[in-house]
Amino acid sequence: MPFVQVPGARLYFETEGEAGAPALLLVHQGVATLRMWDEQVPAFAAGHFVIRYDARGFGATEADDVAFSPAADIRALLDHLGVAAVTIIANSQGGNFAFDFAVESPERVRGLMTIGSQCSGFPELSLAPDEKEQFDELWALWGAADWPALNRRMVEIWNLRTGDASTPLDPVFVERAYALNAANLAHAGFQAQPTPVDPPAYERLGSLTMPVMVTVGEWDLTTEREHQRALAELIPGAEGHVFPGAAHLPSVQHPAEFEAFALAWLERHGL
Repeated sequence: MPFVQVPGARLYFETEGEAGAPALLLVHQGVATLRMWDEQVPAFAAGHFVIRYDARGFGATEADDVAFSPAADIRALLDHLGVAAVTIIANSQGGNFAFDFAVESPERVRGLMTIGSQCSGFPELSLAPDEKEQFDELWALWGAADWPALNRRMVEIWNLRTGDASTPLDPVFVERAYALNAANLAHAGFQAQPTPVDPPAYERLGSLTMPVMVTVGEWDLTTEREHQRALAELIPGAEGHVFPGAAHLPSVQHPAEFEAFALAWLERHGL
């Protein structure tokens, strides 16, 4: 299994495609692993050198319970692979990491697409009352160290949202969403906190000059939809998009539609 050694961790990664092709880094969300991109990798790798990794506390990565820099982890992985510049597609927490890397090392980012993400330093937003109740459930499960229940409830709150109670979800998608996070049970209780860049990315969004696409699922949390609207306005030249009929994991919920959208964006910008 391929790993790259970084301070306090061994990051598991996978690559596919020709090493000389334009590099594309895929960064997973916080309720999944690098496996969330399985459906898109073959199509992406047809014209790109695709790189993906498990962040600390996820999947096959081995990490000590110490503070770390997500931007430094990305930089170390790219250095290990000899990649000078990369386009990044990142979901949720992965997008937060990608924004930190982009403002710290803009010369290494050719383009950036985020899905349901915010960025370090973003002003705190309020959840809707029902959403706050759901997050209170998560904190109670954390306090009780009920890791299996916490693992499943996180999937339900983030990835299995619908427009209304009568909207059915594809059972194949539901099973896959649970499985993607179940792989993280081996890291139950991991508490290492990512250290954001200083100044935070929010204060440096105006410096981004690469193509940026900021997206979100139609059924995502109130805060994530507000993050998407604000980031699309704050980043110079940024584009925005809402994936219909999707929550926090559109690339898995509607893989073909997501793939077509991402490939069209990459082609439009020559990335």
